[in-house]
Amino acid sequence: MTVVPNWLIQRSQLTPGNKALTYKDNTYSYQELHELVLKRANKLSALGIKKRDVVAIFQQNSVDMLLNIHALRYIGALKVLLNTRLSSHELEWQVKDSKATYLLVDDSFSFTEQNVPVYNNSLVEATKENTCEVEMEFSLDDIDTIMYTSGTTGKPKGVMQTYGNHWWSANGSLLNLGLQTNDCWLTSVPLFHISGLSIVNRSVIYGIPMILMDKFDPVLANTYIMQKQATIMSVVSTMLKLMLEHLNEESYPNTFRCMLLGGGPAPKPLLDACIEKAIPVIQTYGMTETASQVTTLSPQYMFSKLGSAGKPLFPNQIKILSEGKEQEPHNIGEIVVKGPNVTCGYWQRDDATLRAFIDEWLYTGDLGYKDEDGFLYVVDRRSDLIISGGENIYPAEIEAALLSIAGVAEAGVTGMNDTEWGKVPYAFVVMKPGCTFNEYDIRTNLQQQLAKYKMPNRIFCVKQLPRNASNKLMRHELLKLIIDIN
Repeated sequence: MTVVPNWLIQRSQLTPGNKALTYKDNTYSYQELHELVLKRANKLSALGIKKRDVVAIFQQNSVDMLLNIHALRYIGALKVLLNTRLSSHELEWQVKDSKATYLLVDDSFSFTEQNVPVYNNSLVEATKENTCEVEMEFSLDDIDTIMYTSGTTGKPKGVMQTYGNHWWSANGSLLNLGLQTNDCWLTSVPLFHISGLSIVNRSVIYGIPMILMDKFDPVLANTYIMQKQATIMSVVSTMLKLMLEHLNEESYPNTFRCMLLGGGPAPKPLLDACIEKAIPVIQTYGMTETASQVTTLSPQYMFSKLGSAGKPLFPNQIKILSEGKEQEPHNIGEIVVKGPNVTCGYWQRDDATLRAFIDEWLYTGDLGYKDEDGFLYVVDRRSDLIISGGENIYPAEIEAALLSIAGVAEAGVTGMNDTEWGKVPYAFVVMKPGCTFNEYDIRTNLQQQLAKYKMPNRIFCVKQLPRNASNKLMRHELLKLIIDIN
């Protein structure tokens, strides 16, 4: 059993006066953060939370949420990080499935689960402290957090993430991106999502500050970068697109190191726009099961391998398999990964764990290929693949073509059942303000970019596309929009 010192306690002893966190108008050093976390741990302990308890957190980005995450680590409790966009039914199901014994919520939220004590921020803060026994070391084999998958192919599954998963994820990212003395990570992705939590972990392990935003705001995000406060930011394509639109003719200062872009394949027009502005974009590929990144494009290949998610981080391995055979360069297959940052399995779901792993390799369900130099290109989710008349159609390819059309702000594509072809692609677009939807013009443009069998059978104009808390497009929800249209 390998153990490491409690990350925040160790950091507070190594660099106590260094800046740890900026949230709105408040800034905290590592020593100040440790003291606040210790106080919060004592209060949570007084409320009955103890080592090995399973505690669910249903909160928006805030100092309180950050304190709860660290405080529960001090106590030694498991943390279930819940998506705040869940319906009440989904929330109750995940709390029950995780066997959580407590629920921590924001003051603004009311939860009626009868069998689980619910503590909001005000109640916790008003509680008299009880000196708890602090976990001074973390075993890398112990489960730290549980995050539920989106459930696109059935009931959501709780992904178990060990301290070792988080530790190796942070170190793998460090070996790829490097570390500079002035680094500061701008965090607007949710902390209940692996991309947000991984920044929390990197901050204390690296000893760099993080700027925490309660929600994404393109204007505020650009302000932090333009004022030379932030050097790295994690985004998905939709966020980056909004930031570029607000940036207008300006560009970022050379103090800004990179946009770490995840959440699926990025549209080429977006990447081209970043090149024009000399904005460094580093594409990544990862998932909840890999505790964030598993491949990342190294900075020196940013332009020569545009569109690639890079090569595996140092501790990781990837293969492209089809029908059990490893594929030659440029042949599409399922992305299969292995490494110490990969989950040990799904919470109380041995059946799902056995299906996902073969010989310690995780079968991701994502489709992609490697080029002749070993760089990964992610094509799409296997579950989103549209097979039409025996032809494979990748929604991301059609979406990229739609996004290249002037006036189209967002695009989503999914498969619709068809008696003749099996399935046919249906497209949904959101137009930019002031732009009129003209299906004929869109089709004319698409005909120049796509093979005939890839052309959408129908194109709908909608007000917004269904997205999850990290702004990822939920293609499985697209067909529901037709009901609203009709």
